[in-house]
Amino acid sequence: MADVVNVGVNLDAFSHAISGIQALRSSVSRVFESLKDGMKNRETLEGREKQFIAEFQDNLQAVNRDLNELERLSGLVGRPSESHPLHNSGLLSLDPVQDKTPLYSQLLQAYKWSNKLQYHAGLASSLLNQQSLKRSANQMGASAKRRPKVQPSTLVLPPQYVDDVISRIGRMFPDMTIELFRPNGTSAVLLVTLGKVLKAIVVMRSLFIDRTVVRGFNENVYNEDRKLDIWTKSQYQVFQKTWLRSYIKLFQSSCQRCGRFLQDGLPPTWRDFRTLEAFHDTCRM
Repeated sequence: MADVVNVGVNLDAFSHAISGIQALRSSVSRVFESLKDGMKNRETLEGREKQFIAEFQDNLQAVNRDLNELERLSGLVGRPSESHPLHNSGLLSLDPVQDKTPLYSQLLQAYKWSNKLQYHAGLASSLLNQQSLKRSANQMGASAKRRPKVQPSTLVLPPQYVDDVISRIGRMFPDMTIELFRPNGTSAVLLVTLGKVLKAIVVMRSLFIDRTVVRGFNENVYNEDRKLDIWTKSQYQVFQKTWLRSYIKLFQSSCQRCGRFLQDGLPPTWRDFRTLEAFHDTCRM
């Protein structure tokens, strides 16, 4: 690598050229600093103008002097040899029409790019080997076949136990009436009546709530076959929000934040989980 640098390059002039670049950058910086400071810190206006012009001219002359010195040093540095271990392909650089067919320069760029690609590929390979990736797709497929499937588990309780729990809930909240139906013999369907405010149909799967439909007190909860309608939603937006027992004073409670009973035509339908205080949807934020 040292032979490639030394051929055709004056290292002494190269070092002085670097110093010349630094000097040129310093002189250019002084020019901009002079423009930034302007004519401040002068006694009179005429004195400020003369002093500013004199300093600015000195700085420009310093830039011109450093630039000329750098151009002189660049001519002494010389051009590095383009010899590269590309064997006979180096003869392409001797083509007299290199400007029209720059094959050799393009070949050098491709060679450098391939070296970088090989270097980064080696780094990636070493990092992947450290991860000890020993599993193959076939092994993963085989292990997946051997792995036992997890059977879905549901909490299945005796119907009598579920009836007792619902009965206790009904005794805890005397202001709610809970009627229990078993249309299919196993799943429990509850018809909950909250005063004269609303009626709710709760479809249970053991002790898990599977579906809840809330309707107004005057809305019909049965279909044409006199069976509980567990699908049709209420025609009133206020009953599409479910809080059951805390709705006993749905139309009598004011919002705890704004103090109003109605907002956008709706009463405060949101309840705090701990205190069950009433809020409008927009006031609870």
